[in-house]
Amino acid sequence: MDSLVPDLGLRLTINMARIPRLAFALAMLLADISRAEQIGTPTLVSIQTPRGAAQDFILIKVHNPVASIILFAGGYGALGLKSASSMKWGTEGFLVRSRDKFADRNFMVAVIDAPSDQQSGMNPTFRMSGAHASDIGAVAAYLKKQADVPVWLVGTSTGTFSAARGAIAGKGIDGLVLTSTITRAMPEGTLAKSHPDGVASMALEKITVPTLIVSHRKDACKITPAADAPKLSERLTKASKVEFALIDGGDPPLSDPCRAKAPHGYFGVEAEAVNTIAKFITENSK
Repeated sequence: MDSLVPDLGLRLTINMARIPRLAFALAMLLADISRAEQIGTPTLVSIQTPRGAAQDFILIKVHNPVASIILFAGGYGALGLKSASSMKWGTEGFLVRSRDKFADRNFMVAVIDAPSDQQSGMNPTFRMSGAHASDIGAVAAYLKKQADVPVWLVGTSTGTFSAARGAIAGKGIDGLVLTSTITRAMPEGTLAKSHPDGVASMALEKITVPTLIVSHRKDACKITPAADAPKLSERLTKASKVEFALIDGGDPPLSDPCRAKAPHGYFGVEAEAVNTIAKFITENSK
């Protein structure tokens, strides 16, 4: 019988050692369950804008959101939404693929498709138009009805033209985040003469809301270099606050420099980029 005592003691020691790990795992499970209860099922919403266009977007509601955010994909922004989980294009884009991460940080999220009259895609000229600004304002008004919290615009790459235009119009917009911002025009492009500095050539002096500029240190896309961030901040002369965040690291690129699976799209550091954005929005939505 005595020979069983050390064995029982060893078993007790092992079990006791496992308790903290089990408690941590249980706490994480409960946190995941609680978070899931706070986030609603994504839905596809379609609204009629003042100019008569249909504007579709994915909507993810959360319980007691800190703020609402409107996400603008890069490229031509024509997601071709068929449902809240089905789209023809854009699933790999930084903001689109990170939409759940933003909802996890207690933001109500709207992921914008191209409006009904731009289903072939939104070029920079349309993104900078008054028509687009009107559509954005209509989405912001819709979100305000869902939850009376600040509405922020978040754009990436060519989506920064949209986000900046919405903030310039200023209708119901409380903050702006620009990521991988277009700050240079290709010499052969249509913007070379009218907007040689891309978004920096827009009327940024009309923006009054807090603004965050996010870049990746190793962004090798020729029209979105991190070194151009000062060019943007210098022209945001009336913004209530302007900050610049530089992201580094990530996974080896699997796409060309101007696409999503590269530093341009925060490939492999999505969580850090989202946390940086979420922190700025939360701190400036009080």
